[in-house]
Amino acid sequence: MVWQYPLVIGLSYLLGAVPSGLLVGKLLRGIDIRAYGSGKTGFTNSIRSLGFAPSLLVLFADSMKGFVPMILTWAIFDSPDLQVVAGLSALIGHIWPAFAEFRGGRGVATTYGAFLGMNAPLTLILVAFAFGIIYLFRYMSLMSVVTIPIGALAFLVLAMSGLVPYTYVAFGAFASAIVIFQHRDNIRRLLDGTEPKIGQGSRRQLADS
Repeated sequence: MVWQYPLVIGLSYLLGAVPSGLLVGKLLRGIDIRAYGSGKTGFTNSIRSLGFAPSLLVLFADSMKGFVPMILTWAIFDSPDLQVVAGLSALIGHIWPAFAEFRGGRGVATTYGAFLGMNAPLTLILVAFAFGIIYLFRYMSLMSVVTIPIGALAFLVLAMSGLVPYTYVAFGAFASAIVIFQHRDNIRRLLDGTEPKIGQGSRRQLADS
């Protein structure tokens, strides 16, 4: 029914818009992490501004923003189409949160959470691959712009095999486009050889904060 779509969009966006990194930074360190490093609220900037342990809370919360709407939508409506709507709405909420002046994260953890809600085995394989990229190259941004599109391609293969609906492919494609767009500056720095590796990012306060 038509009424299901605005309901799912609204609730999923609001869940995604909960500014996890901002809340953890305020509660545990008394800072706005958007005033440091990249100015984002996600896991990578949390590590720079808050440290590793608090950042795990941010990572978990951000991933649950994608996972919970997917699972609840499936449990209540049993609709892959609505699942994709829920996942995309949560992703948009995380990146452009109304609760935090529309300044959020880049969407990687939330996308992984949505992937987990669509297909757990594939997501676990992607996570292992992501760790491999981080271990070998030490670029969080490289991991992000490589593994999310690979996940989308994997869903395409599964859909062509009849194992998942094609709507999951649509989510992967849109999520890939959004994540790559959010990492456009990182991609330029990767190509220029100036992208900082893990442990090299600055905790400096932004000049315009």
